Amino acid sequence: MSAEGSEVLKFRDSEQAEVLYDRLESLMDSIGREVAIMHVCGSHEEAIAKYGLRSNLPEDLSVRMGPGCPVCVTDMPEIDEGIHLAEQGVTVATFGDMYKVPGTEGSLRDAERDGASVEVVYSATDAVEYAEDNPDEEVVFFATGFETTAAPTAAVLAAEPPENFSVLSVHKYVPPAMAAIAELPESDVDGFLAAGHAATITGYGLFEPLVEEYGIPTVVGGFEPLDVLRALVGLLELIDAGEAGLENAYPRVVSEDGNVAAKEIMWDVFEQTTREWRGLGEIPGGNLSMTDAYAEWNARERYDVDPDTGPADPLTEQCICGDIMAGKADPDDCTLFGTVCTPRDPVGPCMVSDEGTCHIWNTYGGRPEV
Repeated sequence: MSAEGSEVLKFRDSEQAEVLYDRLESLMDSIGREVAIMHVCGSHEEAIAKYGLRSNLPEDLSVRMGPGCPVCVTDMPEIDEGIHLAEQGVTVATFGDMYKVPGTEGSLRDAERDGASVEVVYSATDAVEYAEDNPDEEVVFFATGFETTAAPTAAVLAAEPPENFSVLSVHKYVPPAMAAIAELPESDVDGFLAAGHAATITGYGLFEPLVEEYGIPTVVGGFEPLDVLRALVGLLELIDAGEAGLENAYPRVVSEDGNVAAKEIMWDVFEQTTREWRGLGEIPGGNLSMTDAYAEWNARERYDVDPDTGPADPLTEQCICGDIMAGKADPDDCTLFGTVCTPRDPVGPCMVSDEGTCHIWNTYGGRPEV
């Protein structure tokens, strides 16, 4: 805040961080056992790695990333659909991190090298504007992301885009994936750190049924270093008290009900469906598909999107991104990490996206403990 006399908000203050770290130590002493926290957001992992937050965490406190990268959990057959469209002469517009994600036999980047038309855009609005500027082209927005990007996609569809525009939705919905993690027999997750930006749309009240059904404490957190530490303190306080509670540790942005208008549009355009998530299998209600009311802009209704693909690249089969997204493995458990698989030449989706665990760990020097 720049106004004279107003309090300055500090999110990277070392003295405040020290107080929070001391509180974490005290709580872990009180709990007296190992604790595993899972976050479901690449932005949280980047903050943790970039600022070295793990270096001072109590030894018995594990903070790992779950299925929090939408590009990473996009299944190979969904990638194949986008490539197949591009190979039919349709212009496929998509986000930059989806451009290099490998499907069964290649990526959109590979398709473009072979002559297909692929446009990298920064938003659904950019894709619509490209369609308006190129009325002689059929343009498909290959739409990925969680609720944060699903709402803007819904908004452009509700505004009746041009006839040469359609959407291939591989949007994902996070709460069902969290439930799937909770239901895994081998799951040892003691608490969820939920993503603040998605909760800006949905509201933190969305997580109440999850907490009640599975008894796993959940705290919505922001993305500055102190935001993350404050959320971890909130989780340990709930665990120490034996409470399956829900807390909003990001009140400057997130409310209980979220953006009501955005949710109304999103649920008018999309409905929950069941498809495969890479590494997690079928997630009931985990995908967002377009409703019948918007069928005229649904690329799956307008085009043949079923590709005739051969077997996957054997190297891709060695990728353990699925286990990493399920919280079963770390990037450096993979024999491809940082050698055969790099951001410049990725094998798996976790190395492609800026929100992917492997990409983040590679950027900040492997295992980001210091």
